[in-house]
Amino acid sequence: MKFKKLKIEGVYLISPQPFKDSRGLFRRHFCSSEFSNFNIDKNVKQSNLSENKFKGTLRGFHYQTYPFQEAKTLSCIKGEIYDVVVDLRKKSKTYKKWLSVILNDKNKASIHIPKGCANAFLTLKNKSVIHYYCSQIYNPRFEKGIRFDDPVFKFKWPIKPKIISKKDRNHNNYRDL
Repeated sequence: MKFKKLKIEGVYLISPQPFKDSRGLFRRHFCSSEFSNFNIDKNVKQSNLSENKFKGTLRGFHYQTYPFQEAKTLSCIKGEIYDVVVDLRKKSKTYKKWLSVILNDKNKASIHIPKGCANAFLTLKNKSVIHYYCSQIYNPRFEKGIRFDDPVFKFKWPIKPKIISKKDRNHNNYRDL
């Protein structure tokens, strides 16, 4: 696995080094020792699969607060997504900064999101499937979110989000939290 440090501390783009032969392809998706080499939280307490029927589906921005803060590692195993990470750690040099990456079934890359950052993704293809590992168990009492169109952050989306849950549409703007 190759780990590329991105512009927000603790965020990594992880590219597999697949083994191919006549049977197909094999790749490692998670390795606790390799994650440890980059000080990435290697605890996996929950694994989730997000199946999205339609292009233009937006999920997020989601995060959990103390003591249920979570790190996540996301991969798009089918289709394509535009993934956005925003740093909400007040003591971070990149506080309120955000970055985006394209994850799809061709590049087979993953993104690691550290505790204290929020995440959202927008599907760019129909039938997109996202798998993610979480370092913490989901606890709805500690779940928070921010709006995908929050004017504080001025997020740029490659296509207009079309399908957004009521919960995600009703998140507060960050300055109102």
